[in-house]
Amino acid sequence: MSWQHEDVRSVVAAASAAESVRIIATLIRVTGDWALAEDCVQDAFARALSDWPRRGIPANPVAWLTTVAKNRAIDQLRRSASESHALRRLAFDAEFEGSGNVADAGALVADAGALDDRLRLIFTCCHPALALEARVALTLRTVAGLTTAEIARAFLVPEATMAKRLVRARAKIRNAGIPYRVPPLELLPERTGGVLAVLYLLFNEGYSASGSDQLIRQPLVREAIRLARMLVELMDATPLAAEARALLSLMLMQHARSTARIDTAGDLVTLEEQDRRLWDRTAIAESAAVLRVAEQRRIAGKQGPGSYQLQAQIAACHMDAPDVAGTDFARLVRLYDALAAVAPSPVVELNRAVAVAMSQGPEAGLELVDRLDDAGVLKGYYLLPAARADLLRRLGRGTDAADYYRRARDLAPSDVERRYLSRRLAETGKPTTPAGPTRNPQ
Repeated sequence: MSWQHEDVRSVVAAASAAESVRIIATLIRVTGDWALAEDCVQDAFARALSDWPRRGIPANPVAWLTTVAKNRAIDQLRRSASESHALRRLAFDAEFEGSGNVADAGALVADAGALDDRLRLIFTCCHPALALEARVALTLRTVAGLTTAEIARAFLVPEATMAKRLVRARAKIRNAGIPYRVPPLELLPERTGGVLAVLYLLFNEGYSASGSDQLIRQPLVREAIRLARMLVELMDATPLAAEARALLSLMLMQHARSTARIDTAGDLVTLEEQDRRLWDRTAIAESAAVLRVAEQRRIAGKQGPGSYQLQAQIAACHMDAPDVAGTDFARLVRLYDALAAVAPSPVVELNRAVAVAMSQGPEAGLELVDRLDDAGVLKGYYLLPAARADLLRRLGRGTDAADYYRRARDLAPSDVERRYLSRRLAETGKPTTPAGPTRNPQ
């Protein structure tokens, strides 16, 4: 039977999106070779595109792909003369013994153990022995399935640079003997926190893109949310499920405002000025439901609120208000107090200062911003002078506000944010100067 190429491409694309991570994770576990596993899975999908139009789509496409990838890996290992590859081949043969047909091979990947393999994969990609940039890149390449070129474009680096980064990360895993496993129970809280941090960093790089002429990079945002959903699924039976769910809720809530954050001209629209009718109410409802379950899990586990749960509650406080005037800023201050106790940082203190300004007046907020500025803990962070400028503007101190709008504009990481700050500067009625160099602060 001859199949239309469009049908084959559709089935292959669906299988790739749903199952490639499972197959790669299993091959990595039994071969110990990341590049080999990825290459063999890619070869299997390429072969499907050439074979299926002639021979027909198999009854179990995932099992077919698994068998082809497995056989390709065995061939590669047999061709290698090295002792390490010979040992891997023995382990590989033992792992797949009795799975000579596609049904058995597919079952090997589709069973409950495959969930563990995916979890092993995520934790290995996010191992603290790897540099943070390597963790993000490896997670995108191996877990999210993005190409090296796509990752390089997302982070605005040459493809060759990203390729070297991935090679170094895999070599580090191999040479340092980083175990391919879910950490033992005593290390799980710390290591899960690292995984969540990588996913949130990925989300934020897409949600407020640095070094770009776009504020939002939707592909990164979507991948971060997809990976967070996967982690929730894999961690659901563990005591750490509450924080994983809270992170997913936080991402969904923030992403729900994406359409309203940019106007038709491509310019930034602040939360205060956004048309809340443009917010994605379906995503908001889902995020609220996810957060409720996270809270139930936290209480059942007799745990205190984690940082992502508190951040999600802060986001929900904004989302629940009909407008800025109806926002419960006093509650926001309390939530920031709780967040500062769990995860203290100068950025949390700056956000708290803004909430204080909205609930107690700009003078009160400006006093807190002054303390942060005097401490020098946010030097080079453009939102500090931007917050100060906004508070000075509210107090009618236009000349002072203009000075800080200029500082913020010259530090801003994207053209979209620089344009917004330039507009604010113009509104003060003070003379303007050209924007500073388009670079990230060091």
